[in-house]
Amino acid sequence: MALSTTRRTPLSDQVIAQLRAQITSGEWPVGSRIPTEAELVEQLGVARNTVREAVRALAHNGLLDIRQGSGTYVQATSELAGVMHRRFADAAQEQVAELRASLEMSAAGLAAARRTAADLELLSGALDRRDRAWGSGDPEAFVQADAAFHQAVVAAAHNDVIAAVYADLGEVMRAHLRRDVGPELVPERYVPHDGILDAVRAGDAVRASAEAGRAIGACGALDTTG
Repeated sequence: MALSTTRRTPLSDQVIAQLRAQITSGEWPVGSRIPTEAELVEQLGVARNTVREAVRALAHNGLLDIRQGSGTYVQATSELAGVMHRRFADAAQEQVAELRASLEMSAAGLAAARRTAADLELLSGALDRRDRAWGSGDPEAFVQADAAFHQAVVAAAHNDVIAAVYADLGEVMRAHLRRDVGPELVPERYVPHDGILDAVRAGDAVRASAEAGRAIGACGALDTTG
């Protein structure tokens, strides 16, 4: 994780932006523990106080949760995520599914056209973590890993507006997925996402979009028969 430097931007703001990018890209999924303060100092090449200030700022904004004696964990992907979750807590689930399809299908198509080698590496890792989470039998671990994969697809689209909207709706999406997955992982409901990654890697925007829509429909979250 290299720190991008900008002359006119305070160093603490640069660190905040870099840490935020790790979260919004899905590299640090919700629920995961971020590197320690010492590790961040080494990775970013900045003073400990600068890292501490950045972490506290993101904790104050609701993205990070500092737990004494345990570490710092990703709590949300944006400042508005918690607000949006409360706003749409009672929304009709079929409408949430349609929103997911709209955003994720568009993002997948753009990702196929714009993905970089770094994006593909991140997507591959996220897909592996998703598969391992399913194998663990832990529904919540799977929800977080699945959400992280889709978030990585959105990041690969390189559209800041879509990424911001998706981040703001992150907890809404995860709540919808929790309802769909249920209290236990049933083998018959497992939906491979390899097709999305394969299409993005091949640069096939039409297929990538279709694969993303098919994944949502196959989960039972979206009726694509009409």
